[in-house]
Amino acid sequence: MSSKHVIPLSQIGRARRAAPLPGHAVPATGMLLDRLARPLTDLRISVTDRCNFRCSYCMPKEVFDKDYQYLPHSALLSFEEIARLARVFASHGVHKIRLTGGEPLLRKNLELLIEQLAAIRTPEGRPLDLTLTTNGSLLARKAAALKAAGLQRVTVSLDGLDDAVFRRMNDVDFPVAAVLAGIDAAHAAGLGPIKVNMVVKRGSNEDEILPMVRRFRGTGVVLRFIEYMDVGATNGWRMDEVLPSAEVLRRIAEEFPLVPLEATAPGETAQRWAYSDGGGEIGVISSVTQAFCHDCTRARLSTEGKLYLCLFASSGHDLRPLLRGGADDAQIASAIGHIWQGRSDRYSELRALRGPDTEAAGGARRVEMSYIGG
Repeated sequence: MSSKHVIPLSQIGRARRAAPLPGHAVPATGMLLDRLARPLTDLRISVTDRCNFRCSYCMPKEVFDKDYQYLPHSALLSFEEIARLARVFASHGVHKIRLTGGEPLLRKNLELLIEQLAAIRTPEGRPLDLTLTTNGSLLARKAAALKAAGLQRVTVSLDGLDDAVFRRMNDVDFPVAAVLAGIDAAHAAGLGPIKVNMVVKRGSNEDEILPMVRRFRGTGVVLRFIEYMDVGATNGWRMDEVLPSAEVLRRIAEEFPLVPLEATAPGETAQRWAYSDGGGEIGVISSVTQAFCHDCTRARLSTEGKLYLCLFASSGHDLRPLLRGGADDAQIASAIGHIWQGRSDRYSELRALRGPDTEAAGGARRVEMSYIGG
């Protein structure tokens, strides 16, 4: 594999610079605002950089092959370190945590982490909204244990119902029936409401839009369509492969009329639509054609402890040396507060203004989605 394609994650952490401790303390008050007055409310935590699928839009097989060097186990944050950081983030106002990967269910004994996270309370004394995004391949066998540990909801990635299309999309010949069995198991375990995310790539799976709608309409599952995004540097993204959400909605509405719904919370990524006959709801996530940076409230923590302020970022702020170097919680909270207060990221809005060839800050290579989650 040529190094010009991607830098192995095992090399990223060799020269580590700790996130700096600010000269003045930034106390945790339960409300932290960035330079654009956006609060920090959501944290997405990657628990592994590995995945058992090779979806072309995320971890293409020609790059993430048998020779690809993943992070060594010693580089990963321990469950105790993740839970400690989660408590600090909660003190700053984070009330929703989503576990991601790679594929998070590949992390051994993940239920132990979920138990620790489920015990955390916000400054108001409420439990966190604790969710997980998965490709569904291991969900059938783990759903009940995840629920028992304290997980509340799951989001399952599923890019089509036609088995040939789905096997081609995941590129490891994994059957769609096994993912559907995982969704059924999650429903039986009470992990709901379940969301199903479909990345729509023009020329690959756009004919699966209506079959997906027909399959999940009336089941209580919230189906969401995601525009194919220019995340990372290895998926060969092209604008002409993006099917705009407006076109997705038009196709659905021709068969099932839709009415718009209000957002459930500030900073929500999906635009919500309901079937006019009461058959449930769908969502569209339009990062390419309708940027929503102006109210983005999400931060991302990589599996080795780097804090990223945007899905399209090129670099992160390393918290692991603080965790392992003796910093106390107040110092870590101050470092996180200083980082978020300096945030001005709005990549998707800039892309809309400057065109699809917009680069990340400084022209640096964007971080891979498999490293920090979607």
